[in-house]
Amino acid sequence: MTDRVCFLMHVRTDRLAEYTAAHEAVWPEMQQALRETGWHNYSLFVRPDDGLVVGYLETDDFDAALAGMDAHEVNDRWQAAMAPFFPEADASRPDQRMQRLTEYFHLA
Repeated sequence: MTDRVCFLMHVRTDRLAEYTAAHEAVWPEMQQALRETGWHNYSLFVRPDDGLVVGYLETDDFDAALAGMDAHEVNDRWQAAMAPFFPEADASRPDQRMQRLTEYFHLA
């Protein structure tokens, strides 16, 4: 069964243009690591007014997908590169600050 995951994060509004530009050129090795660890149909959406980021992905096992990324060196480099775009309290490891939402309805 596929696990549909939706999560929230907040990006600094003064760095939003740089943050979205970085995602227009996600490193090929980062994209490969995401695929290898089971991240599928992965999308990020942003509300520019306040920097709210909504992420969505599908995976067989979200905990395993997160653990898989933790094991990839490229993820350490990516998280370090993305940290300045997040508020100070969230900046150490943005991928560990995701606020997962609870799915309560799905129309297939």
